[in-house]
Amino acid sequence: MSEKKAVFFCSASFNIDPKYNQAARETVRAACLAGYSIVSGGSFRGTMGAVCDTAKECGAPNYGVLPSFMEGLEYEGLTELKWAPTMSIRKEMMREGVSMAIALPGGIGTMDELFETMVLAKLGRFKGRIGVLDLDGFYEPLRALLDHFVDAGMLTPEDRALVHFASTPDELAKIF
Repeated sequence: MSEKKAVFFCSASFNIDPKYNQAARETVRAACLAGYSIVSGGSFRGTMGAVCDTAKECGAPNYGVLPSFMEGLEYEGLTELKWAPTMSIRKEMMREGVSMAIALPGGIGTMDELFETMVLAKLGRFKGRIGVLDLDGFYEPLRALLDHFVDAGMLTPEDRALVHFASTPDELAKIF
């Protein structure tokens, strides 16, 4: 049987409300309890560091992927660290072999990772589930935008349904 992997897209910023890192820890813990190995951006910075810390605390395999120009930002203690030559290839490598993609509250890098994964799912190139942690309405504007795309005929309801929004880590854990 192959290893179950979940990739986490999240912030690398230290300047965020601590509640986002706490929610990340709870979500990663739930994924670990459900038997998932954890894949992330591989950095010690911000929420990425919280994801890696929690995976390590849970004893779960903890994989990171960093672009080579970010040498020096890697999280010490990863099960395995892979280096990518570009950000685009990094995203591909992060998704390799995963059956779950989770977007935690984050910025434009998180949006890039999430949207590319959504497009690949729409095109049948990503077969995993996609979850978004909409903690305290963080992703409400995104949810509204996707609904607007459906209303305007730019996105089918079936493709919109590829993305599961959850308000809490416990609610998100139900799709694991």
